Amino acid sequence: MPVADYKTYCAMLDRARDKHFAYPAINVASLAAANAVLRGLAETKSDGIIQVSTGGAAFVSGALVKDMALGAISIAEHVHRVASRYSVYVALHTDHCQADKLDSFVLPLVAETERRRAAGLPNLFSSHMFDGSALPLKDNLDIAVKLLERFQKSELILEIEAGVVGGEEDGVKGESGAKLYTTPEDTLEVARRLNAVAGGRYMLAATFGNVHGVYKPGNVKLKPEILRDCQAAVEKAYGKAARFDLVFHGGSGSELVDIHEALDYSVVKMNIDTDTQYAFTRPIADHMFKNYDGVLKVDADVGNKKHYDPRSYLAAAEAGMAGRVRQAVSDLRAAGTTMFKS
Repeated sequence: MPVADYKTYCAMLDRARDKHFAYPAINVASLAAANAVLRGLAETKSDGIIQVSTGGAAFVSGALVKDMALGAISIAEHVHRVASRYSVYVALHTDHCQADKLDSFVLPLVAETERRRAAGLPNLFSSHMFDGSALPLKDNLDIAVKLLERFQKSELILEIEAGVVGGEEDGVKGESGAKLYTTPEDTLEVARRLNAVAGGRYMLAATFGNVHGVYKPGNVKLKPEILRDCQAAVEKAYGKAARFDLVFHGGSGSELVDIHEALDYSVVKMNIDTDTQYAFTRPIADHMFKNYDGVLKVDADVGNKKHYDPRSYLAAAEAGMAGRVRQAVSDLRAAGTTMFKS
C-alpha cells in the first residue's frame, strides 16, 4: 500500500463524496499507533488517513527535543516505508495547526515536501490543516488563500475550518460561547475566496455542534442539517461543482444516525482521536492488572521479563486500536471501498 499520490488522493475524496462514505482520519503519536491504523484499514479493505497533531508530533520527537516538524517527519517516513506492505491506500495529514504554529509546524513540512519534489521524490505529506477558526473569517481566509496558492504548486490539499469545534483536543480549545455552527454565509465566503485559487484543492471543516473530548453517546447534540444548508447555498451560488469536501471533527459520542446523515451531505473525512486513544490504552491497563507481579519487582523479586517487555503490551495495544479503526470504517460505510489494485 503506497502512500496515495495527489491524483489518487483526489480520486479517493471524489469517490467518497459521490458514494456517501467517509475515510477515518486517525491521529497517531507513535509507530505502534501508526501500525495499528494500517492494520485496521487493511483488515477492512478501506483506504484511510493517518494524521499527526502539533502535540503528537512534538511527543514523537522526544521529551527533550519537542520539535513538531521533526516528529511529524519521523512518523511520515515510517509510514512511507511500511505502507507498501499493505493492500490499501493511505494519505498523510497534519491536524489542527493554528496560526501561531504555522512557522514551526506546517510550513517546515511544506518546505520538506518541496525539497523532496525537487529531488524527484514523492510528497512527504498529502495534506495539511490550517485551523484559523479562532480568527475573524476574513483573517482566517487571508491566510488560507496564501497557503492554498503555495500548496497547489506541490500538489498538496489544504484543510481549513470555519466555525469552532468546542471542547479541547491536544491543547486546542474551543472557548465557551464559541461559534459552534457554521453559517451558509460563512461557506459562501469560503467558496468565493478559495475557489479563486486556480488548481487549488481544499477540504472544509464546517461545524455543526461538534465537540472534542470524551462524551457518552447522546450527549453531543449535532445538527447535520447545517451541512445540508451550507452545501445548498454554495451550489445555488456557484454550481454543483462548488460543493465542498467536508470534514467531521469531534465525533466522539456522536449517534450513528447523525454520522450517516453527515455522510449524505458530503462529509468525506472524519477525525478520530479520543476513541482510538482509549482503544490503545485499555489493553495496556488490562495487561498491567493481570500481570501485576510480573511487571513489578514485588518484594525484591525479579518480575517476569515476558510481562514487562514493552512489546508484550504494545502488541495488545496495536490490536485494540486496530479493532477501533475497523469499527470506524464500518460506521463510515467505507468497508471494502479501497481503490488499491494489486
